[in-house]
Amino acid sequence: MPVCFMAKKSKSKGVDSGSSSAIYALGVIGAIVYYVSTASSFWMGVWGIIKSFVWPAILVFELLKFLGV
Repeated sequence: MPVCFMAKKSKSKGVDSGSSSAIYALGVIGAIVYYVSTASSFWMGVWGIIKSFVWPAILVFELLKFLGV
């Protein structure tokens, strides 16, 4: 059987993150839509796009602060 048809085994022992990446991407897109639609100026829209990429970190920080950890 030719090499191109053989399944290659991955040497990494990490977890495949395909589905979690898709969920994160949907969250980022949703955050961009929300922040840009509620922006009152151009620069607030730019700031909203930046915030949309780091909202999971902000969420975890606020959750840990709320829990007192």
